[in-house]
Amino acid sequence: MKDNKALTAHLAMFGACAGWGLMAPIGKDAMTHGFDGITMVTFRVVGACLLFWVASLFAPKEQVPMRDKLMFIGAAVFGLVCNQCCYTIGLSITSPINASIVTTSMPIFAMILSALILKEPITGKKALGVLMGCSGALILILTSAAHASDKVGDILGDLLCLFAQFSFALYLSLFNPLIRRYNVFTINKYMFSWATLLLLPFTFNHVSEVLAAPISVRTWWEVAYVVCIGTFFGYILTMIGQRTLRPTVVSVYNYVQPIVSVAASLLMGIGILKPTHALAVILVFSGVWLVTKSKSRKDMEKEKVTD
Repeated sequence: MKDNKALTAHLAMFGACAGWGLMAPIGKDAMTHGFDGITMVTFRVVGACLLFWVASLFAPKEQVPMRDKLMFIGAAVFGLVCNQCCYTIGLSITSPINASIVTTSMPIFAMILSALILKEPITGKKALGVLMGCSGALILILTSAAHASDKVGDILGDLLCLFAQFSFALYLSLFNPLIRRYNVFTINKYMFSWATLLLLPFTFNHVSEVLAAPISVRTWWEVAYVVCIGTFFGYILTMIGQRTLRPTVVSVYNYVQPIVSVAASLLMGIGILKPTHALAVILVFSGVWLVTKSKSRKDMEKEKVTD
């Protein structure tokens, strides 16, 4: 039974990260054929909000006190509005390969914020991992600044995607106790509802203008993938994985995203793989691996007890 639960968690994380990896080139293609970043992120938030409300009708009912409902506002700001706005708009500017490589920096941000907020220790292995990851990100950004192409990359787009990872890491550090109290449908129902209320007043007119122009059926299918698979099912699968697997194991699955994204981008002809990209991938992956393999505060406390 335990093995089956672990297998389900592994398959869920692989499915979520593979879906997100494929979302980068698919979303990029949609944002070059009728949609733009603001319109796409609005569809992601509003569409997923509707799907989670429908799904919650069939999920176990949970009582959420007003204090927690209000706390979901902060979770929505960092976990959805800032995260999805920056990533989606960044993706519309830079290449899907760059956007996917940058997503692997999230565990590094999580490590730094955990040290500041949760008082997790920064070991030598963690520090080396951060240095390597930052070096990879710097190489990526400098390459983008030199070329400024949506196939090679764009420095503004890369920085937006980088800030998206910082925002999500901050969300994980600040709201982890809140997230553990409720099931996946309750959490996302409230988070996406608040995100919709915060986002829609600022984007409604812009989205209406974009939708006034003709949009191809192919683009609509790509948008449907981003909303349904990349957002709705992606958020469900990753929370299934997080309930069983250790955080270090969950972080390793970040590696799946750029692998899938690079392969799909090259096949679709919307990305170019340069030697500097390969170097950036090696540095970022190595940095993340060192960070996730380093000891946590609990590990150190257990060692002290054993000694």
